[in-house]
Amino acid sequence: WPEPLLQLNPTFLPGGTIDELVADGKLHPECSPIFRIDKSDTDHTGKQLLLHTHQKEAILKAKEGKSYLLTSGTGSGKSLTYIVPIVDYILRNGSGRGIQAIVVYPMNALANSQTEELKKFLEKGYPEGKPLVSFSRYTGQEKGAEREMIRSNPPDILLTNYMMLELLLTRNEDRELLRAAHGLRFLVFDELHTYRGRQGADIALLIRRCRLAFGGHDMICVGTSATMASGGSADEQKQEVAKVAEMLFGVSFASSQVIGESLER
Repeated sequence: WPEPLLQLNPTFLPGGTIDELVADGKLHPECSPIFRIDKSDTDHTGKQLLLHTHQKEAILKAKEGKSYLLTSGTGSGKSLTYIVPIVDYILRNGSGRGIQAIVVYPMNALANSQTEELKKFLEKGYPEGKPLVSFSRYTGQEKGAEREMIRSNPPDILLTNYMMLELLLTRNEDRELLRAAHGLRFLVFDELHTYRGRQGADIALLIRRCRLAFGGHDMICVGTSATMASGGSADEQKQEVAKVAEMLFGVSFASSQVIGESLER
């Protein structure tokens, strides 16, 4: 028998609700009915979504138009730190204007689970097939007809993996998606800590090619990662993580753009 695995179950510092950010004018009013938890097929009202402090900080950083890297533990709601600002941006600028955000996952399983989460938020409470913000998964799992449908009608948010993103930049049949993503606003790499060594170098070059291909001069680069441990004070740790982010994304990263988790006793 293996030794028992003991882990702390941290309590994250509360950061208010989505509704409070809407009331403050930080988020589009439609974010309030979209981002509710425990929506059911019969009751789309659900309950208020309580944010952690690091989630709120990341949302506000995106509102400033700045790239950021979030480092926090498992189960800390990392995906909301980019999904909320992406949805807010699309609601303000209008849906159906091409691909406005690309979210890249290291594994298809993560893309699949995120697709289900987005269905809960963006589809429940809205007419079937008519969400205010559209999204599609574009990995090797989609069959020919489904892939053609995505190419002919590009979504606002594209969920993919790094291999498919590489193909999207090079395949003739994906030219329409490449054109649709011109002027891309958000480029997100989830689970950034999984890319290291030679693969990390590949990803760094892929991101640079994406920035050239999509021509997004105002592009917000977002990375999420498990907590990155290093020696020194909290500020020194953030500076080290900022260097890693700068190396991967090829854009300048200050330590203020690294957001860590905040815990309460």
